Amino acid sequence: MQLNEKTSAVEAILFASGEPVDEVRIIEAAGIEKNDLSGIIKALNDRYTDSGSAINIIHLGNKYQMCTKKEYSEYIKAAMESKKQSPLSNAAMETLTIIAYNQPVTKGFVESVRGIDSSSVVNTLAEKGLVEEYGRLDVPGHPVAYKTSDNFLRCFGLTSLDDLPPLVRENEDKQVSLFDEETDNNIIG
Repeated sequence: MQLNEKTSAVEAILFASGEPVDEVRIIEAAGIEKNDLSGIIKALNDRYTDSGSAINIIHLGNKYQMCTKKEYSEYIKAAMESKKQSPLSNAAMETLTIIAYNQPVTKGFVESVRGIDSSSVVNTLAEKGLVEEYGRLDVPGHPVAYKTSDNFLRCFGLTSLDDLPPLVRENEDKQVSLFDEETDNNIIG
């Protein structure tokens, strides 16, 4: 298969999916080598930029997704006649932060950190596609564990969870990390 055909195959896979596609799945489906994928993605993005296209390919952890550029969002919203999404409440942002930094977590864990019932907030975040179920824990009651979604990464402009800023808290005019790196003990939970 020629390089141009491989590039077109990767482009077709990403276009047809509409969702983030795992690198391994792209490599296998397109019949390409792992070390060729990033070059093909770069070539596609360069082509889109050079032609003034509204399309680009973003990297989300170990997945890629074809999407529109941010500057065209208003046109898309107008065409789709979508309702303006309301901003997240303080409770939702707090809950999302707890999940992002401690995932996978249960609703019970979130409630123990926040000190208040958080079921409806977690459900709202799941409805918005910012968190998703990660399975059930093997403990009595088998509670559902939650983790952030690819949509969370996309909405916050992150490539991976490694891009999250470190957590800090104020303590008498001195910042203290909420994660003790020497002992791997999470101070907040």
